[in-house]
Amino acid sequence: MTDSQQGIRPFRIDIPQSELDDLAARLAGTRWPDELPGVGWSRGVPLDYLRELAEYWRTGYDWRAHEAALNEHPQYLTAIDGQSVHFLHIRSPEPDATPLLLLHGWPGGVVDFLDVIGPLSDPRGHGADPATAFHLVIPSLPGFGFSTPLAGPGMNAAKMAAVLTRLMALLGYERYGVQGYDTGAWVAPQMGRQAPDHVIGVHINALLTFPVGEEGEMDGLSDVEQRRWDRMQNFNDGYLQCNSKRPQTVTYGLHDSPVGQLAWIVEKFKELTDPEEGLPEDSIDRDRILTDVSLYWLTGTAGSAAQIYYEEISANDWGQTGAEDGGEWGAGDWAVVQRRTVPTGVLVSAHDVTIRRWAERDHDVARWTELDRGGHFLAMEAPDLLVCDVREFFQKLR
Repeated sequence: MTDSQQGIRPFRIDIPQSELDDLAARLAGTRWPDELPGVGWSRGVPLDYLRELAEYWRTGYDWRAHEAALNEHPQYLTAIDGQSVHFLHIRSPEPDATPLLLLHGWPGGVVDFLDVIGPLSDPRGHGADPATAFHLVIPSLPGFGFSTPLAGPGMNAAKMAAVLTRLMALLGYERYGVQGYDTGAWVAPQMGRQAPDHVIGVHINALLTFPVGEEGEMDGLSDVEQRRWDRMQNFNDGYLQCNSKRPQTVTYGLHDSPVGQLAWIVEKFKELTDPEEGLPEDSIDRDRILTDVSLYWLTGTAGSAAQIYYEEISANDWGQTGAEDGGEWGAGDWAVVQRRTVPTGVLVSAHDVTIRRWAERDHDVARWTELDRGGHFLAMEAPDLLVCDVREFFQKLR
């Protein structure tokens, strides 16, 4: 370890057995509500589905096995500007590998990327060209997982980006790529903006794009693009409203009830996976979903993870652009943001609502890929597609 890395210390996940026993007891003692007959998923997670899933979480799911699997990857903790940062750091066996930062979203975490670690870091061992290898840095975003507690209010996408550019510098990486989805797709472009001499390229999926009130921007949308825009406008965003307006109030229920936390997250897996009409475990392994939920529960981060929505939406007054602070959401006339100049690859899954012309307005789009399958959680749903596009995008930038 170099002098600049003295503040970085090894970390292993080791949840006390008492916390696992408490989780099991809370699940066993759940106070179940009634539900209206015949409504299915139309009003939220169905009672029978959730009861069965909660019982499996209590009696069939093995946290220790998944904890051990996570601990197979080198993990570290450090503090940057007062913010605790947890991250996985996987060095490729290829010495000339390109450093790559992988950024998750909500309701995700470092477990999102477990299926892409091997192919990206060791392509030779997975039957691919060793020249496409990456050294991987996979952080828990501030407020998520073990990157807690939040150092204070104001941890928006721009400040997360500042923390993570510092992290890459601490690790000695002068030139690197960034990949992110959802929240990570807010943070990754900010890193390119803040450190253009260090970020060689930004690759994003599950990117949100919006009209900004410019004349003619809605003209000539293709049928596919119009359906995407309609879907974005009609999407049930109740969780976003709760997270962005009153994250602390929502926290009490999620922090106290594991079934509440389970329902809150599994509904997003239901709505955001492909195909939407299927069950979440039709797209993502049930144990992987429960590992994600378990990390939110066992780290107590329902509230701190929700704060990013407050910082990006409510704190920016729904349309007041924080040009230097990173606020990029708006309502009605969406706030115009400064165009990014770092080469950007955009991967659009079958579920995404990304509109190309609006993405090209805001980013220097060097690669655009449209998929006919896959949903919001692409690293878990279709890791092969994500790996392929990341390799091809960064191959031209190395």
